[in-house]
Amino acid sequence: MIDTEFIFMLIIFLMTVLFVMWRPFGMNEAVPSLIGAFVIILIGIVPFSDIFEILRIVSGASITILSTIVMSLVLESIGFFRWAAYNILNKANDSGITLYWYTNLLCFTMTLFMNNDGSILITTPIIFHIVTILKLKRHQKIPYLLSGAITATASSAPIGVSNLANLIALKIVGLDLNAYAKLMFVPSMIGIFVISVLLFFYFKQDIPKKFKVYHHISTPFSIDYQTNRKSSGYTVQHPLVHASQQGIDWSLFRLCIAIVVLVRGSLFALSPLGIPMELIGIIGAAALIYIRRHKKRTGVLDIVMKTPWHIFVFAFSMYVIVYGLRNIGLTSILVEMLRDTVSGNLLHASLIMGVIISVMSNLFNNLPSVMMGTLIIVDMGLDHQTMQVAYLANVIGSDIGALLTPMGTLATLIWMYILRKNGIYISWGLYIKTVLMVIPIGLLVSLLSLYLWAQWVIF
Repeated sequence: MIDTEFIFMLIIFLMTVLFVMWRPFGMNEAVPSLIGAFVIILIGIVPFSDIFEILRIVSGASITILSTIVMSLVLESIGFFRWAAYNILNKANDSGITLYWYTNLLCFTMTLFMNNDGSILITTPIIFHIVTILKLKRHQKIPYLLSGAITATASSAPIGVSNLANLIALKIVGLDLNAYAKLMFVPSMIGIFVISVLLFFYFKQDIPKKFKVYHHISTPFSIDYQTNRKSSGYTVQHPLVHASQQGIDWSLFRLCIAIVVLVRGSLFALSPLGIPMELIGIIGAAALIYIRRHKKRTGVLDIVMKTPWHIFVFAFSMYVIVYGLRNIGLTSILVEMLRDTVSGNLLHASLIMGVIISVMSNLFNNLPSVMMGTLIIVDMGLDHQTMQVAYLANVIGSDIGALLTPMGTLATLIWMYILRKNGIYISWGLYIKTVLMVIPIGLLVSLLSLYLWAQWVIF
């Protein structure tokens, strides 16, 4: 018989997810999650003794993600993203198809070097700027914007440091960043590539074969917009190259990029030695802020104001809620249902956990779903290899499978919000109609690739 506490906990969970997705009056997603967590702690579903354990689990991951976002904000302030937009256009060489693959590569790279939410915040304005410069029609803009968003979100799967939920769960299942990448990079990359190709063929009729650049730079002499040539004794660059270089301190630019690369590499090189990832992230962010201050004589107020500090509150609150679901026995029910099927079978572990977390993510959002899935996997008492494969399938479900609906990930909701602010409305119907053609195939390919790759790597 289901008791009152069980029903009350489910109501709190569903109401929290609803308000996180809805965000009435522009409410920050940390507000409903914090209220839900407070109520759960107040009535004793999650005792105070669990709070410190939850803080231990989420604090390091949250700080690492925040430091990454700070680094991206510094890069934005020195003109990196404006430079990226113009150089992508320049290298596309007037080809809409080449531009499609460059924008997807940009989104993939940004997520790999930043994180999925940060990548959406960075790449969406860049792509919007590109399609605005080209004066594309609405149906021509959608292939670039939608494929970029899906690629940016799905690309948090290959390495554990690109997603808050991935980082939180790593400690629980006993994986470090290198072991995660060894098992996950190849299968998830295969899935991401398949999704990008399927999206390309889906949008092929809407992608312009050729485009004309309408961005003009006023100069004291005439410009041939297609080639570099000499005019009035001056060497004239393509206007996009010229625009991308305006106002950029190149020594600062190169130094900051080098630091970002060094920090990302250090996460993989130093964290297995016991050096906390959050410490590496903090040092990298502090170094960028100091260098920018020294070179440009600017303070840190703009960075402080733009940093989403609420991420820590949101992650902590959602984990409290998931712990509440565990404490009322919901995860135990799922454990009993799945244990016999998943135990000792890597194919079942991959497919079943990946599909279940995909469904949960699209219903309730991927952050609580991947947290709950991780707790379920740990409580099953699986052998070490099966547990790791099940967890990685859990991540694929939450990073790739969650893209079936806009509410599956916060990154997708942020993307739709940015587009609306810029006058482009993409309905849920159009979004779902598009992703239904690509995401199920990409998810299945990723999960099967994970099984085959794990067989080869582990055995």
